Amino acid sequence: MCGIVGFLKAGGFSPADAQITIDAQTRTLFHRGPDDAGTWLAPDAGIALGHRRLSILDLSPAGHQPMVSGSGRYVIVLNGEIYNHLDIRARLDGAPSAPQWRGHSDTETLLAGFDRWGLESTLTQTVGMFAFAVWDRHERILTLARDRMGEKPLYYGWQGSSFLFASELKALRIHPEFRAEIDREVVARYMRHGYIRAPHCIYRNFFKLLPGTYLELAAAGPPGRLPAARSYWSLPPAMEQGRRNPFQGDDEEAARELEDLIGRAVALQSIADVSLGAFLSGGIDSSLVVALMQARSSNPVKTFTIGFKEPRFDEAKHARAVAQHLGTSDFLRLRVGVGRPGRGDRRDLADYVLADFEPHEDADALVRRAAEAVETLDAEGLESAQRRFN
Repeated sequence: MCGIVGFLKAGGFSPADAQITIDAQTRTLFHRGPDDAGTWLAPDAGIALGHRRLSILDLSPAGHQPMVSGSGRYVIVLNGEIYNHLDIRARLDGAPSAPQWRGHSDTETLLAGFDRWGLESTLTQTVGMFAFAVWDRHERILTLARDRMGEKPLYYGWQGSSFLFASELKALRIHPEFRAEIDREVVARYMRHGYIRAPHCIYRNFFKLLPGTYLELAAAGPPGRLPAARSYWSLPPAMEQGRRNPFQGDDEEAARELEDLIGRAVALQSIADVSLGAFLSGGIDSSLVVALMQARSSNPVKTFTIGFKEPRFDEAKHARAVAQHLGTSDFLRLRVGVGRPGRGDRRDLADYVLADFEPHEDADALVRRAAEAVETLDAEGLESAQRRFN
């Protein structure tokens, strides 16, 4: 998990003031990327980019962001991971004028793809979870993009003469032009559905980029105007392709094919230069992920779960049983309470979740507190990766 933030100001900006702002915005995302930080500014164009990094691939300075492409044309801040970046590298290396690689990060691979094939063509070749912003220095166009399943967040919108974007709302609020106006219609949607569905956002004039889309904004465009996001992938065509080409085989062959697909997804998500771990609830999905990880690992896999102090709510015993059966190591449990407000764990966790985040149904933030030292592979990521093979 990394964090990205930035802004595009019509007419350019003062370097000193912009540096102060982007530094402050980037600091709010420290929890998303404690390993490294960086900023990049082009005052005449009015673009500022900030990045907080959780280092997973290429821990050397060659993986530092914001990163400039080999041609010098593109500058990117990326949150996430391109799982099939080694396959993309192989295609680039097999073409004439292969890139001169500076490191082995997936971010550098993505930029080399932009240099070779352009942005949309590269996006259609990616398998991963990501949200990124890339600045085209030649055309002076800012592009935001999000992965096919929307695993990584990306908020954006205009405030005054500045277009703002970030992984989290707290980074947006630091900008001097930000105005925290609650969108009452969106509040009504939240009360009805229990979450805020993309592209809506709790703040007026801000949005969440839809999964499988990208948005291009030209520096020369009029302030306040939002171009429509373009789709590079959508579920209905993928479903229709599946209907036209159904699986041919019996139940046993289907089971083998399914195991192969899930195994490939787990293998792709297990490429890292740091230790790996998994969220383990004891349910079918997470148990399957851990089983396949352990089958492909020569060392015990680290597992984490959430437990409750109240026995009637606690399912950690099931996770422990799976961990013991599979022989994983360092089974860690985060215990929380569900009692009255003000009782230790519940108050602390509520403050953590509600202080700086848009209301959302995703509780993964709670689990991450138990896995700060280990990058994780979870069942939702597996499911999304499986879908991308189709």
